[in-house]
Amino acid sequence: MTATLDRIATTVTARRPFDAALALAPARRGPYDPCFHAAADGSIWRTSRQPSGPVTFRITQVDARTARCDAWGPGAPDLVDAVPALLGIHDDATAFAPSHPVLAEAHRRHPDLRIGRTNRVLEALVPAVLEQRVHSVAAYASWRRLVTRFGEVAPGPAPQGMRVSPAAETWRRIPSWEFHRANVDPARSRTIVRCAGVADSLERLVDVPPDEAARRLRSVSGIGVWTAAEVAQRALGDADALSVGDYNLAAIVGWSLTGRPMDDEEMVAYLEPMRPHRYRAVRLLMLSGRAVKPKFGPRTPVTDHRWH
Repeated sequence: MTATLDRIATTVTARRPFDAALALAPARRGPYDPCFHAAADGSIWRTSRQPSGPVTFRITQVDARTARCDAWGPGAPDLVDAVPALLGIHDDATAFAPSHPVLAEAHRRHPDLRIGRTNRVLEALVPAVLEQRVHSVAAYASWRRLVTRFGEVAPGPAPQGMRVSPAAETWRRIPSWEFHRANVDPARSRTIVRCAGVADSLERLVDVPPDEAARRLRSVSGIGVWTAAEVAQRALGDADALSVGDYNLAAIVGWSLTGRPMDDEEMVAYLEPMRPHRYRAVRLLMLSGRAVKPKFGPRTPVTDHRWH
């Protein structure tokens, strides 16, 4: 690790190849996420709110087993300590041996896929709540508006327009009409405010087993199985967290792996033999280029909550 007045840098080297961009990709909430920027040179810029404060960091892949991190801001010391976890360096997929040819081929082509963990629960939870029961494009727009409006300017030499997501206290104090202007209905906005109110307890979930963390997340009103899984995938690096209740996932798994649609119950049963790697299997399916879901009708319209 090296440090200057404004920057802290560290280099991470792993025994096995890893792809930093793949590990960081789930943290991106849409193509215009103000907390995430993929640069033309292949480096990834992100912002975060660490226990010590906001931080901007840049991850650059040096070679198949090495990545460099440069970090700016008060949260830089905490962030550089967390880089191995972010990049999934300790994620172990050696026992994962899928029998389905699509997954087996994807696993062979992407041996460098790692499930990273941010260890920042609220940062993963708020956008997951925004994505409940709405189209991704609408949730991404809401996230961008709220973070741009209430977040902080990213510290350091961040690309233009980057922001740090709001602190828990800020989320708690956002007026209801501002959520409304961001196209967030009252049920989701109340859940966000409720989660921000117990943020300290939620952040401690990184230190408990995944099943217990999911149970405690679901004890918060408005957080169900799907939302808890989405948080576990990103904040906790849970390679088994399956997004049951997703609008498209069961059908995609069914059509792609069996040639017929599935519902959630059938998907859970089908993927049961892949424990504790069900989320890894889904990631590989999406990377395979073989994920399909036939269209049988027009896409449902995007709901605009701002006019009612």
